[in-house]
Amino acid sequence: MIKPTPRLVDISDIEPNTRRGGDLRAMLTPATVGSTSGFMGVATVAPGDRIAEHYHPYSEEFVYVVCGQLEVDLDGEPHPLRPEQALMIPAHVRHRFRNVGNIEARIVFHLGPLAPEPPLGHVDTEGTDAVAVTADLAAGRREVHP
Repeated sequence: MIKPTPRLVDISDIEPNTRRGGDLRAMLTPATVGSTSGFMGVATVAPGDRIAEHYHPYSEEFVYVVCGQLEVDLDGEPHPLRPEQALMIPAHVRHRFRNVGNIEARIVFHLGPLAPEPPLGHVDTEGTDAVAVTADLAAGRREVHP
């Protein structure tokens, strides 16, 4: 059996994903470090910006607020999130994050377990990507959503 090797990843090594709002960087993933049970990343959300609503059919999401003032909608119901608070979002729960403060907000997130295939791990429910994802799923096609 091959022993896993610890890997260090700097945030500057990861390209930002801004398609759904905010600046999301999936840092510790199967592709970056060979993780097998989940993945971890950081999201930065500017004042007034949001991360569009979505859900994860296979994974729980664990969120820790580092700084800033956020509001999270869980299945359409708003809840405040402050620094040094953590939140566990069960699989299938629709969620959206909004920065409702005056400064940049930063969260650390972890999802696990991994979906059986990356395209099945994330489903958009709003914004321009939601229409394409819904059409692709209805047609039996799968699009990659980190």
